[in-house]
Amino acid sequence: MENNTRVVTGEVRFSFINLLKPRANQFGGEEKYSVTILLPKSDVATKQKIDAAIEAAKQKGKTGNWNGVIPPNVAVPIHDGDGVKPSDGMPFGLECKGHWVFTATTGLDYPPKLVGPDLNPIMDATEVYSGMYGRISINFSPYSFAGKKGVGCYISTNVQKTRDGEPLGASAPAAGDDFGGGQVPPQQPQYQQAPPQQGYGQPQYQQAPPQQGFGQPQQGYQQPPVQQPNYGQPAPQGQPPQQQQFDPITGQPLNGGVYGI
Repeated sequence: MENNTRVVTGEVRFSFINLLKPRANQFGGEEKYSVTILLPKSDVATKQKIDAAIEAAKQKGKTGNWNGVIPPNVAVPIHDGDGVKPSDGMPFGLECKGHWVFTATTGLDYPPKLVGPDLNPIMDATEVYSGMYGRISINFSPYSFAGKKGVGCYISTNVQKTRDGEPLGASAPAAGDDFGGGQVPPQQPQYQQAPPQQGYGQPQYQQAPPQQGFGQPQQGYQQPPVQQPNYGQPAPQGQPPQQQQFDPITGQPLNGGVYGI
């Protein structure tokens, strides 16, 4: 039997996508998969199919839970993107201009099936984002809730991405945008590791040079020989140091040696 409440759209644009993970609305309640659909007003054929499906859903409501009566003002899910939002009276976003706007949902037990232009399943989550273009199968059904009667729009399983579009709102950038375009990786700051000095294995600041006059000789100078005191006594203060004496016969030093005794 033909389902005259089901419509497969032409190419539309998707916004507020929650097709990969269900989400509760701002008022809480049950989590659902959802997507807002922007149907170009130029796609007259799809709009006519939607209008016919809504009328068919009203007839189902009349024979079903609406007790044989179609209310004079049935709430319908499709809105004019050039007008204002029925929720708060504010204008729709710029992306909605020139479009019919409606939202489709589905429960946790009926997750959408997403395919690409080649009809193969989309495995990369970054390929699904608000702003992309595609087609979707939707179903219109009557409801009666808290005294309000209307027609709702529901995702009828299948969603196809046909091509990329300018992202709407925040979205993850493509890897090529981050790493492509011939960008050169930034150089590491020089202060992270000091280069070794030529001829030495360690940078100079790790070991301070010896200070002059504190027990370490200056580079290029030798420590002068220490004068031995005569017989263990220090040389008198103020007298010049004695010159080295030698035995005139043997040639041996006289100061501090056996030949000087």
